[in-house]
Amino acid sequence: MADTDPDELERRIARTRAELAQTVDAIADRVSPKRVAERRMADVKSRAEHFVASVGDALGVTPKPVEYAEDPDRVWEEERPNLAPVLIGVGAVLAVGAAIVLWRRRRSR
Repeated sequence: MADTDPDELERRIARTRAELAQTVDAIADRVSPKRVAERRMADVKSRAEHFVASVGDALGVTPKPVEYAEDPDRVWEEERPNLAPVLIGVGAVLAVGAAIVLWRRRRSR
């Protein structure tokens, strides 16, 4: 008899409507362009922080968090990283790549 009781049916309908409204609100929040952009920015920020930390580890220095208003010269807690080995490596890779391209062009003639 509880299934056919009009008051019980009205309570179940009201509960179902409330649950449906919550579900629709959650879906709307999830697909909202503002929320999507916020999640994407949080993801990009997290990846950038991880990248900066890994570069700092590779260079043997520890980057410190910097507010945008702070002095950009104070990014590193310790001494500035020595970029000479990195630049030499990049130059060597470019030189070898150029030599390979020239060698292939001369060989194909």
